[in-house]
Amino acid sequence: MESATNRHEAARSASLWFRYTVKMNHEEPASNGANVPDGQMKQPTDETRATAYHEAGHAVMAILLGRPIEKVTIVPAKIATGGGRLGACKIQKGRSKPSQDELEDDVLILLGGMVAESHSTGRYSLAGAGQDLRMVQRLLSDRAGTEKKLARATRRALEKTEHLLSAAVAVEAIQLIAEELLERETISGRAVRHLFQMAGRRQGS
Repeated sequence: MESATNRHEAARSASLWFRYTVKMNHEEPASNGANVPDGQMKQPTDETRATAYHEAGHAVMAILLGRPIEKVTIVPAKIATGGGRLGACKIQKGRSKPSQDELEDDVLILLGGMVAESHSTGRYSLAGAGQDLRMVQRLLSDRAGTEKKLARATRRALEKTEHLLSAAVAVEAIQLIAEELLERETISGRAVRHLFQMAGRRQGS
């Protein structure tokens, strides 16, 4: 029988890539917008903007919890399960500060995408964050034990995510990172840290 520890470790390994995953129409090109003449800026679609905020949310929560970022991207790609990845935040191993609860940290990072996206769109995209939410349920189910406790733990984690990402520095950092993603599509962890620090300076923290 698979132990709770082994299930947690497997989930932790899988969660190094936080994917915003949807089923992609095979007739649609894997691009962030329509073809435009040379020299003109490509206008982001609502979906692309939502993806940028989603991935920025993962990144900002990871930084808040001391997890280093390798890169963040909103370049679409197909994945092995047959669907498509609209974006990804790749998180490196290790951390810049000790954790009081590593499992909770993973849950908060997973929820950070959906919460940050909702601050831009005004609603939770449960379908868009489906893979993140399934991972959250898997992580918390090992600790909760019962469905009632699992629901309570999920609600508490969501409330904590909302609280952390509602801070002025986090809000500005998410916006800066999302706008940079919309312009460049892929940015390095170093760029993410720079934008987070810029947000901190602007907010006087």
